[in-house]
Amino acid sequence: MKYAGASGDFNPLHHDDGKAQSLAGYPSVFAHGMLSMGLTGRMVTDWLGAANLKKYGVRFTRQVWPGDTLTAKGEVTSVEPDGDGQLVTVKLVTVNQNGESVVEGEAVARV
Repeated sequence: MKYAGASGDFNPLHHDDGKAQSLAGYPSVFAHGMLSMGLTGRMVTDWLGAANLKKYGVRFTRQVWPGDTLTAKGEVTSVEPDGDGQLVTVKLVTVNQNGESVVEGEAVARV
C-alpha cells in the first residue's frame, strides 16, 4: 500500500489478493508496472547518472509477483559523438529469478 499511496494507483489488483483473484483470475496481487520501471530506471541512473539521462522508455513483458527477485541489466548498443561528449544508447532488460523478462526498454544518456 505504501507504493500505491506514493504513486496514486490504488487498483486493488496490486494490493488485495481476493480482488486480484475474483476480478481478474490472478493467483495473487502483483507489483505496479511503474514500480518495475522505477527499479530498472534506478539501475540506469546509478550507472550513467540521473543528470545524463536523455531518454528512457520501457514496456512491461510479465507480471512481477510477491517474492520475485529482479535483476536489471543494461547493454550498450551504440555510442555516437555529441559535442564534447557522447550519446550512449543502452538496451535494458530486467529479469526475474527464473531469467524471464519482466521489463524491456532503452535508455539514452550523454556521457
